Amino acid sequence: MTKWTPDPTFYPSPRMAMKAPRETFAYVASFDPTRQVPDAIAVGDGGPASAPDSQVIGNVAMPNLGDELHHFGWNACSSCLCPNAPHAHTERRYLIVPGLRSSRIHVLDTKDNPRQPKIVHVINADEMAEKAGYSRPHTIHCGPDGIYVVCLANAQGEAPGGIFLMDHQTFEIRGRWEVDRGPQELSYDAWWHLGHDTMVTSEWGLPATFENGLVPEVLLGGKYGHRLHFWDLHTRKHQQVIDFGAENQLVFELRPAHDPTKAYGFVNSVISLKDLSASIWTWYRDGDVWAVKKIIEIPAEPADPSLLPPLLQGFGAVPPLVTDIDLSMDDRFLYVACWGTGEMRQYDVSDPFAPKLVGSALWSNTWAVPVMASPDSKPLKVTVTALLTARALVVP
Repeated sequence: MTKWTPDPTFYPSPRMAMKAPRETFAYVASFDPTRQVPDAIAVGDGGPASAPDSQVIGNVAMPNLGDELHHFGWNACSSCLCPNAPHAHTERRYLIVPGLRSSRIHVLDTKDNPRQPKIVHVINADEMAEKAGYSRPHTIHCGPDGIYVVCLANAQGEAPGGIFLMDHQTFEIRGRWEVDRGPQELSYDAWWHLGHDTMVTSEWGLPATFENGLVPEVLLGGKYGHRLHFWDLHTRKHQQVIDFGAENQLVFELRPAHDPTKAYGFVNSVISLKDLSASIWTWYRDGDVWAVKKIIEIPAEPADPSLLPPLLQGFGAVPPLVTDIDLSMDDRFLYVACWGTGEMRQYDVSDPFAPKLVGSALWSNTWAVPVMASPDSKPLKVTVTALLTARALVVP
C-alpha cells in the first residue's frame, strides 16, 4: 500500500531537527548596490568533503537589474506539521526570493538540480500591489497556513507596511494578513509563538528613508522604528505595542525560542542615539501581557574623528550596528553580528535574562580571516572606517 508521508526534512520538534543530517548546499543572496549587474542566488557546497571556506558551485542570476535581494526563505518547513493548519504533504522545495527595491518575488525550484535551481515563477510589483496592497517585500516565513511575506510599505511606498499570505504550492497571493492593525505603521520582521497563538512584528522605516542609505535627519530625530507589536495569530488582530523609546532606533531581527512551550524571544536595536551602542532585548510573557528587558549593550568603539563620515565625527566612535542575530536550535546560544565593527559575538542565553559572552570573532576588512578571542582577553580591533565612509551608513 502506498503511503503519503510528510517531507522528511520536516521535524515535529527542535530536538529531532538537531539530530538531522547536515545540509549539503547553502543558498546565499548577492546583490549589486550599483544596479549594473543582476542580483543572484549563489549556491555553496556545504558537504563534509568541502574545503573549510567552501566553494561556489552554482549561480542563479535574476532576469532584471536592481532587485536588491535580502532575506529569502523556503515555501514550506516544519510548521506545516502544526495541528491547527496542517499541510504535511507540502514539499520543502522552492526558494521564495524577494527583491526589496523592485518589489518582485522570484520562486526558485531546487528539486531537480539543487546545484542550479531554476526560476519557475515571478510575482511582479503590480500584481503584489493589486492583490495584497503592499510593496518592498523583505522577510519570508513559511507558516502553517501559507507563506508569510513581510513588506515595508504599502502599494504607494508609504505607511503602513505589513504582511500578506501566499499559497504554499501555487504561489498565488491570498491577500493582506492583518484584520485589525491597531497603531502599527512601520514594518520589518515577523515571527510567532505557535503554542501561544501570538505573532510578533518589528519596525524599520519607509523606502524613502533607507533605499539610499540612512537619512541623518530621520535617524537623529528618532523617527525610525522603535516598537514591537504583538498580535493574535488566529484572529489576525493587533493586541499590544511596546515602545523601546526613540533613543533605541531600528528594532530589527526577531528570534523566538524554538522550544514551543517557552514564551520568550530576542530582538536587537541597531543603534542608540545616546552613545551609538547597540542592544539586545528579551521579550517575554509577564502575566497577561508581554514585556521586554534590555539584556545586552554593545558599546561603540573609539576612532579618529578625521577618518569618520560626518554623521559620526561628533561621537568619535564607530557604532557596532548589530544588524542580525541568530538563536541556536537548542536555545542555548545567541549569535550577534556587529556589522559596523566586523565582530561576531556568541552569548550563552540558557538564562534568557542573564546572558554570558562566551566568544567572539573579528574579521580583518582586508583578509576576512576570523581571529578568536576569549571574553576575558583584550579584543583585537578592526579598522572599519573606510567601509563606513564608502557605504555612507547603508544598513544591509
